Amino acid sequence: MSKIYYKSPEEIELIRESSLIVSKTLAEVARIIEPGVTTKALNTLAETYIQDHGAIPAFLNYNGFPYSLCISPNEQIVHGFPGDYVIQEGDLISVDCGVIKNSFFGDSAYTFQIGEISSEQQKLIDVTQECLKRAIDKAVVGSRIGDIGFAVQSLAEDNGFSVVRELVGHGVGVELHEKPEVPNYGRRGHGMKLEEGMVIAIEPMINAGTANVKFWSDGWTVTSRDNRPSAHFEHTVAVKKGKADVLSTFSFIEEVLKEKR
Repeated sequence: MSKIYYKSPEEIELIRESSLIVSKTLAEVARIIEPGVTTKALNTLAETYIQDHGAIPAFLNYNGFPYSLCISPNEQIVHGFPGDYVIQEGDLISVDCGVIKNSFFGDSAYTFQIGEISSEQQKLIDVTQECLKRAIDKAVVGSRIGDIGFAVQSLAEDNGFSVVRELVGHGVGVELHEKPEVPNYGRRGHGMKLEEGMVIAIEPMINAGTANVKFWSDGWTVTSRDNRPSAHFEHTVAVKKGKADVLSTFSFIEEVLKEKR
């Protein structure tokens, strides 16, 4: 899509509906994600849940992607293939999900910590989530794309982490990926001005080590070049005056994780 598609209030509500199905799908993943489970099992569960709730898995067959979830363990940043990988204690597992319902898209991602993780991994998770919150705070009318990127980059780098530059957030709603691009780096006061009706996917992808990445020969999977862990959190957000309207939520996931403790 070469131009920005500004959404009406009614369209934003349809995007919210799709985004909440994504959020609830990720909560279903949270129920079963634990050591000994394969990433393929998570994909099967999610695909069934999405279809059972009147929606379509947005990732399945998107530009040839063969699965309904992107599942990226540890040093994988994004776009990992579900498969025979057996989840282990100490893993970080990024799960990215999208759905289509009523012709509108929702998109969200969450990085799960499996059991006991290292202090570095915990800091990476905490900082990446805080990067997302600070970026969302900037998704208001009158801010600029660079304000979002600066919020992410400054916090990540102040904590000794690095920001992936080859992969960015994006507009979302009518298509899975729309304009504008929403980088996780930038300069305050620079870039496109945010306006009412924009809906964007904000998705910090933060590496513990180098920002440099490797693209796998499968054409999808992206890993950190130094094989150190990465974290990824994403929300679908409507730009509003004063305060952004977050259309997806982690509350369903957090409820499930609290029950499992």
